[in-house]
Amino acid sequence: MEKTKRFYVFIYFVLVLLIFLSVIYITYSMLLKKEAIEESNLLNNISDDKIVSNVIRKNTISNTTESPVETTPKETDRMLKVKELKNQNSDIVGWLEIPNTSINYPVLQGSDNQYYMNHNYKKQKSKNGSIFLTKDYNWEIPSSNFLIYGHNLNNGTMFQELLKYSSKSFYEQHPKIRFTTVKDDSEYEIIAVFKSRVYYQSEKNVFRYYFFVNAETEQEYNDFIQNAKNASLYNIDATAKYGDQLITLSTCSYHVKDGRFAVVGRKIEKL
Repeated sequence: MEKTKRFYVFIYFVLVLLIFLSVIYITYSMLLKKEAIEESNLLNNISDDKIVSNVIRKNTISNTTESPVETTPKETDRMLKVKELKNQNSDIVGWLEIPNTSINYPVLQGSDNQYYMNHNYKKQKSKNGSIFLTKDYNWEIPSSNFLIYGHNLNNGTMFQELLKYSSKSFYEQHPKIRFTTVKDDSEYEIIAVFKSRVYYQSEKNVFRYYFFVNAETEQEYNDFIQNAKNASLYNIDATAKYGDQLITLSTCSYHVKDGRFAVVGRKIEKL
C-alpha cells in the first residue's frame, strides 16, 4: 500500500509539473506572437498626419534654399513610413509584405547575419528574431538579389507561412511579393519555389542559392535563374532576364538536416 501511495504521489507531482511547464510555454509563445503582431502593425501605426507634417517641413526647407533642389522619384506613403521607421532604428532598410498572409514586417540589415536572428527591430533580445537582409547586399551597386532571411516559427509568425508555397494553389493565390525601401516601392512576381539545404564545402556541383547576391557576370545571373527554375517544386511560367532585380526569401525547413525553403521573385512593377 505504501509503495502504491508513493507511486500516485509521484504521478501527481509529475502531472503538476507538466501543467506548470505547459502554462509557461503557452504564455511565452503567446508573448512572442503578440510581439510579432505588434511588429507587423508598425507601418499602420505611423500617423498619416506625422508623414504629412514631415513632407510639408521638407518642402518648406527646400523652397527656402537658393540652390536647385535635386528631383527624386515620387515617394509613396509607404516609402515615407519606412523613412520614418528608420528614425527608430537606422538598420531598418525596408518593409516586406506578401498580401493576404501574415508576412508583413520591417526588414533589418546588420553588420553580420547573426545579430537579427535573435534581436527584434528595437534591438531587444527576442526568440522571434527579425526579418533581415543579408549583410552582403551592397546598396551602392545595387546588388542583383535581395536575399532576405526569417525564422520558421511554430506560432505562425515571421517566415513560417512561407512554407505554404509548397502547395501550388497557395502560390496561385499569393503570386506577388511587395518590398518597399526609402527609394522604391515595388511588386515582385514569384518565379520559383524550392526546397534546399546548407551544403558541405566538400560537395560539388550543388545549388548554393544562399551565396547569390550580386551577379558579377550575365552567365552567373542566368545560372542562378536556371538552377532556381530547375529546383522549383512546380512549374511557374514567369521567369527573369539579366538585369531584372530579384528577391529571395529564405527560411529553415525540416525535410532534411539543415534544410532550407526558398521563394524567388523578380521585380515587375513600381507602385
